[in-house]
Amino acid sequence: MTETPNPNIIDADTLTGEMRPIRRAVVALGSNLGERMASLQGAVNALADTPDVWVTAVSPVYETDPVDAPEDSGSFLNAVVLIDTTLAATRLMDRALAIEDAFDRERSEIAHAPRTLDVDLIVVGDRRSDDESLRLPHPRAKDRAFVLRPWFDLEPNAEFPDEGPISEILARIGQDGIKLRDDLSLELE
Repeated sequence: MTETPNPNIIDADTLTGEMRPIRRAVVALGSNLGERMASLQGAVNALADTPDVWVTAVSPVYETDPVDAPEDSGSFLNAVVLIDTTLAATRLMDRALAIEDAFDRERSEIAHAPRTLDVDLIVVGDRRSDDESLRLPHPRAKDRAFVLRPWFDLEPNAEFPDEGPISEILARIGQDGIKLRDDLSLELE
């Protein structure tokens, strides 16, 4: 069982004594190649096994139409994971990329090409970044029902930074192309 830390306290590094804030992060998962459910479950497990990361909730799974993808792209399975972490956003991004690599994610020059696993940081606390390697909040997530709907399932009162309540954003952008998969669920071990 994963222990959920109190997000209002600051954690002390046991080796250095350095104080680090605990931040809530929203992580979106997606897969449309290979064993899609196995890839999503593996990503949840890998996040849960990450030091200084506590998985606090996992959304239902949605089957979604590919967005802005090549014509022959298959449908995605998508989910959202809420975590509390003391990791810096850059280290969390490094971990997300390592998890993708562990599931044979191939990077293509073709935008939005099919992939075995996509692990995207949507928000990390109130952190802002416009660096090429880390953009926070995720610049396209506010337009993606396949991210916002599973997040809404976990936190109906959540707000997307600078955009407002995700419930209002979902009402505005609609939820076409996404379907709840009641027959699939991700487990938090």
